[in-house]
Amino acid sequence: MIQDIFPHRFDNHFVAGKTIEDKDFVLHYKDNTLLLKSDNNGLELPQKKDFTNITDQTEATFLFTLNEVSCFLVWDAPSAKESDITYQEINFFRTASRKEVAWVGVVGYHLRNWYAEHRFCGKCGTKTVHKSDERAMMCPACHTLFFPKISPAIIVAITSGDKILLAHNANFKPGWFSLIAGYADVGETLEETVRREVKEEVGLDVKNIRYYTSQPWPLSGSVMVGFTAEADENQPIVIDQNEIAEAAWYTRGNLPDHPTNVSVGGELIEKFEKGEL
Repeated sequence: MIQDIFPHRFDNHFVAGKTIEDKDFVLHYKDNTLLLKSDNNGLELPQKKDFTNITDQTEATFLFTLNEVSCFLVWDAPSAKESDITYQEINFFRTASRKEVAWVGVVGYHLRNWYAEHRFCGKCGTKTVHKSDERAMMCPACHTLFFPKISPAIIVAITSGDKILLAHNANFKPGWFSLIAGYADVGETLEETVRREVKEEVGLDVKNIRYYTSQPWPLSGSVMVGFTAEADENQPIVIDQNEIAEAAWYTRGNLPDHPTNVSVGGELIEKFEKGEL
């Protein structure tokens, strides 16, 4: 999955008082793109030394380390020394040859969005400041703390014998199918979320719900919790037409286009295809 970057070492432990150095990696985002450097091995992270206008006065926020090298979020657009540094769509991670670059890029994107959304206090409107000893934004007026937002969501592989239920979300590209997924609501367990989302989206009752594994999914600021479940294929499929365009049962060897194992959903589909689910 996307977070599996061994032998590279990712450490998201917050370190206070860090300042950017020439060897450190620079993460600069513009809308849904990220500045990356091209070389013969694919896309890599640029360093401070690759830019002309990153100084001690530049607003640079320490995020995490990759292979013990610090990664900083730089807010203002830096000027690259060479033309091999260009903006890449954040979805580059789906096909990136260097998994560690993809992972750092999307985790930084999650944090960039969180920082951008919490520059002002949601209670009193005062400009927030970074708490000195942990990753949190603090209101100096009312002292409210804001921690990184992570939204729990489920994704479930529903099987009936040798068949798996796949759905085409209304927002998917044509011909693309995946598993049923959705966000947990207030006051419900994740197993209850599975039952509710399946019932709402395709009208099925499920049983034998089992936890599979979890995965950070930074693009949506989520942690995806994977489950397996069973359903009777003779139940009528009743889709929520606001979200689902099509849903059907598929057998091994006859699956439509679907996510790769970069995601927990893709991994679950792959395991079904191999007869391991």
